[in-house]
Amino acid sequence: MKVVSFFSGAGGLDRGFENAGFNIIWANEKDKKIWDTYRYNHPNTILETKSITDVKITDIPNEEIYGVIGGPPCQSWSLAGAMRGIEDDRGALFYEYLRLLKDINPKFFVVENVPGMVSKRHIQTFENIIKLFEVCGENGYNVKFNILNSSDFGVCQERKRVFLIGYRKDLNISFDFVKLDKLKVYPKVTLRECIGDLPEPLAAREKNKANEQLDVLNHEYAIGGFSSIYMSRNRKKDWNEQSFTIQAGGRHAPLHPASAPMIKVGKDEWKFDENTPYPYRRLSVRECARIQSFPDDFKFIYESVMHGYKMVGNAVPVKLAEAIATVIMEDLNK
Repeated sequence: MKVVSFFSGAGGLDRGFENAGFNIIWANEKDKKIWDTYRYNHPNTILETKSITDVKITDIPNEEIYGVIGGPPCQSWSLAGAMRGIEDDRGALFYEYLRLLKDINPKFFVVENVPGMVSKRHIQTFENIIKLFEVCGENGYNVKFNILNSSDFGVCQERKRVFLIGYRKDLNISFDFVKLDKLKVYPKVTLRECIGDLPEPLAAREKNKANEQLDVLNHEYAIGGFSSIYMSRNRKKDWNEQSFTIQAGGRHAPLHPASAPMIKVGKDEWKFDENTPYPYRRLSVRECARIQSFPDDFKFIYESVMHGYKMVGNAVPVKLAEAIATVIMEDLNK
């Protein structure tokens, strides 16, 4: 079953759908710093590199396309950001997704975004977006949504995201999130199980430039000081716990679980233990990628280690994407 991907990034969502048996024939990503990574890991997919605002239906292969997947940029909806939502140019990219969905008219679509999208501030806009999807195209779509936690699906982190999934109305079916229950993984994956077998990584080169030779792909970590924002809360989880959410920035990567515990000294103020024999270091790019459930042969290509962290942190965890895709594949095969 052929699928096209918008806002593809490094391709975490895409890899999950491929693992479930879908064929990603075409993808769109405008960030040139991601192109080499996407092409390397998805050699059989056509990558369109212009902005989605400039993509026309004639740019997409004229084949029977079963699905459209992708997550429009989430910063506009983030509880940690300005929360401008649809008023922001990035938030308005939903309209571009709808424009192309209408022209393609696939059997299903999947949209991923941050939970802030369904916050009190944005709920009316969110409901209006659902209505637009329901009448999109010749038939419209039966649309369902839910907030999913990646940690329920074999992903070693607490990471909640909203998923909107629509089936074309003429199929007379709707996505049932309850079906995902059979794919949940318990007990939850710990940091020791996820990254405990990895050797010690290398530090990035000066100015956080990538190392040229690594025994394990992307197994290098960002160097530099820790900001007051970083030191405003605990950043360290133990081996028997799950990771904090992997963010799209190396400066805020969690500490490695072998680090000594941080010490709370006041409200929103923590410090490092000066007497610990263990160094405080951030998780490596590869450790973050494993926590995002990328396989070890998934290669992130970058000149700056910071760009590696960004690609990893912006991705949809592969195992979560695969669970969703598995249910969709079962529904369509019926």
